[in-house]
Amino acid sequence: MTGDSFNWHEFLGRWQEEWVPRAGEDEDDPEAVVSPGRPGAGEAVIVAAEERLGRRLPPSYREFLAVSDGWHVDETAGVYQLGGVADIDWFQDPYGMTSLYEENLGDSPREEDVLLAGMWQRALRLETDSDMSYALLDPGDSDPDGEWALYVYKGWSGELPERYRSFRAYMEARYRGFHADRVERADFVNATTRAQDARVEEARLLALRGRYEKALSLLEEALSFGRPGCAVLLSQLRHLLAPRNTRDYGNLAADPRYLSEILPVEAMTPARGEWRLGGDDHWLGMMAARGVERKAAEAVLSGMRDGAYRYAPPGPWGQAVADARESARWGETDAAWRMLRDALPLWEAPGPSLIAPIGLLADPVLGALITPERGREILATPRAGETGPAPGPVPDLDPPGLAWLTEPAPNRRPFDGYRCVWVEGTDPARLPALIGEDGAELSAPADPREVSWRAPKPHEREGVELWEDRAVVAVGRTDGAWTFAFDGHSPHHLNKLFLSPAPAASSSGRAVVVWRGPSGSSPGDQPAAFHLSVAEQGEELYAFTVRGTEIQRSGAIPEALDPARLFRPLDTELDGELRMLEALHTELGLSLPRFALTRGRLHTFTTRSWTRAPREGEGYAYLTFVRHRPSAP
Repeated sequence: MTGDSFNWHEFLGRWQEEWVPRAGEDEDDPEAVVSPGRPGAGEAVIVAAEERLGRRLPPSYREFLAVSDGWHVDETAGVYQLGGVADIDWFQDPYGMTSLYEENLGDSPREEDVLLAGMWQRALRLETDSDMSYALLDPGDSDPDGEWALYVYKGWSGELPERYRSFRAYMEARYRGFHADRVERADFVNATTRAQDARVEEARLLALRGRYEKALSLLEEALSFGRPGCAVLLSQLRHLLAPRNTRDYGNLAADPRYLSEILPVEAMTPARGEWRLGGDDHWLGMMAARGVERKAAEAVLSGMRDGAYRYAPPGPWGQAVADARESARWGETDAAWRMLRDALPLWEAPGPSLIAPIGLLADPVLGALITPERGREILATPRAGETGPAPGPVPDLDPPGLAWLTEPAPNRRPFDGYRCVWVEGTDPARLPALIGEDGAELSAPADPREVSWRAPKPHEREGVELWEDRAVVAVGRTDGAWTFAFDGHSPHHLNKLFLSPAPAASSSGRAVVVWRGPSGSSPGDQPAAFHLSVAEQGEELYAFTVRGTEIQRSGAIPEALDPARLFRPLDTELDGELRMLEALHTELGLSLPRFALTRGRLHTFTTRSWTRAPREGEGYAYLTFVRHRPSAP
């Protein structure tokens, strides 16, 4: 946009009419600025300055000078005064910034870095009063309209200069800053503040109607003017668009209307152990300074840390949340999300400062379900009594069957090895009694990877033999009649002491065990192994183990699962594994929930050993590797 399409008289006139000192300034100071502008410079004066400089000034700056020959910017820290026509001159890099920036260009510099390095010698200096800061117009960084980019360099900041695409863009930003700096003044009320406050309310209603993109734009503009109330609304939108990021909700956590939604969200960072500055005491002190009772903050933080916290809003929405959690904690995350999605219109805002069910993010089970795509779906869904078009549903995240176990994750397979027990027609809560170690109980829902990695090794547990292989398994149920106990994080190899848990798991129905053992990492190591065993009423029906070209088998194996047919000599290990997983899904209806096992929260317990005791004459080795740092000389 060129300077010709912008009304500088109207813009600067409005700024002058609204001019008041910042809150806390001495309004009785005889030297205090009472008007930021000056009379405009005539055309002849501007032309004379251009002849002196040897360049025609860019359009928006030229038009500005014709309306006001200089301006009191009045930043809190930075540039205070822009000079007039008689004051401006070439900067000429008096501090040797060019060489400093050229040294950091590297072999393949970006275009913007090259422009910045050359800017110091080309730029026109505009400021006459500042806090070690410079306002520099760069003729070498221009656009098709002839506008020059303006750079503000704050020498005390240690940061790169801030770039504005034109002088007009800089002045518009300074006008917004003028408003933000005075928002604490009770008497700072004018047409602009009233218009921005009306836009904040418009954005709030648009957000509740699902038009979050328009609301986002309005709130971002209002925030640049420092309008109260817009920051917490904007934080909610941004948080759901990036659910894994953290957001600050200021004093909203202390308001009794919002405490149950906001305080747990504020506690997410320290609960994850990511709060470094002063630890819990600092966070608790910060919440107390905002008006939150310390006991309430301690209780929420403790519940978040041990996984006991539950998001429990009132009404029909709260019932849907409870039903969804019941599904999600057993791995049915897509079904849980559909329950939440269908109930979203029933969510009610406890007050005007809340525009979305932010508390969902803090729930240890349901929070993991909120991906950026689902966050957008929440925001696009009309709620709290407002109406509007419903968004298209986000596709389910769990693929059918088991083939996904062979698909690569970033830089690796999802699991280097895995083992699983499926039990037909059994509630998942019964699995610890069937295959768990003595006294095994289901844990609170947790990240299965973290639980497995933190589990003590056999040599670290009293009463556990070194040959034992007790697995920490994640528990859930599938779309069919199967429940599962899955371990994808134990590095154990399938060996001759393997004892299938299928018979013990099948006391009241069929049970299936699959173990895909990892291959060695060095040439000559043993190949990957694949085991299947099926039992019913406590008796094994059939089983096989494939290791390379060797197949061990027992019982009457159905033709559809015949390992000789599925693991072919000329195929890769992955080809045979994929065909077998597809056959297990087709013939037995086996599946596993990818999202819950890789990104969700599930109950866990520790099984009995998957290996038997060595018999007479059988050897067994247990190796532990410890990395030692060399001692200082």
